[in-house]
Amino acid sequence: MGALKTSVAWWCFAPAMGAEGLVRAAAELGYAGIEFAPEEEWGRVTGAGLTLAAIGGHASLTDGLNRRQNHDRIEGEILANLALAQQWGIRNLICFSGNRGGQDDAAGAEATAAGLRRVAGAAEEAGVTLVLELLNSRVDHPDYQCDRTEWGVGVVDAVGSPRVKLLYDVYHMQIMEGDVIRTIETHHDRFGHYHVAGNPGRHEPDATQELHYPAIYRAIAETGDDGFVGMEFVPAGEPRAALAAALRQIRTGSAPVPG
Repeated sequence: MGALKTSVAWWCFAPAMGAEGLVRAAAELGYAGIEFAPEEEWGRVTGAGLTLAAIGGHASLTDGLNRRQNHDRIEGEILANLALAQQWGIRNLICFSGNRGGQDDAAGAEATAAGLRRVAGAAEEAGVTLVLELLNSRVDHPDYQCDRTEWGVGVVDAVGSPRVKLLYDVYHMQIMEGDVIRTIETHHDRFGHYHVAGNPGRHEPDATQELHYPAIYRAIAETGDDGFVGMEFVPAGEPRAALAAALRQIRTGSAPVPG
């Protein structure tokens, strides 16, 4: 499991640790990258030897690719971010279906695939992966359309590009459908990036919650994945200690118990 590359979600830790504190901690602990860092902090991240693992590809989460009227705007935003990604060595641009808003799933999937096809060639030329994020619509993102793996896989297959994949968020998909390890084993070739957090609560992925992450990490590693596993959890305890424990777990296969 030590072969898995790990990254840290900026929004989860920077508010408590500060920009300098987060970047220093991530580098000192042995993380490989940081996600969602604001552009003004990119130099700080790369200067510390960390990769910019992912940034947002377009606006917005709720009003996204499943609306054809958004495609011109989103295409422009993604193309601009692809240029930045090439310049800064950013691996992934995160994309969003948007909310259903009464639209049926088949129509939403067709529209989302059509929007991604418009930029797939540019992503291939740039060597950057567009990852459509799977999110739960029960707790955190009501009405979000890309809320099941099957739906997302259908979109990715309809696009048919090696640079258009899914962001498989274990926390979100545990809420929606469970069966995490079998899903990883079955569909890992459509997954370009992973996010993790404990459930319930979205806190540390430790032994106090229902997901057994050592087995999940083992399943990811056994696929030969060379992408990032992003720590997108809100620490309930001291942030640096939480990051250290999460990294120790992914390296050793043991689930920490707080206290």
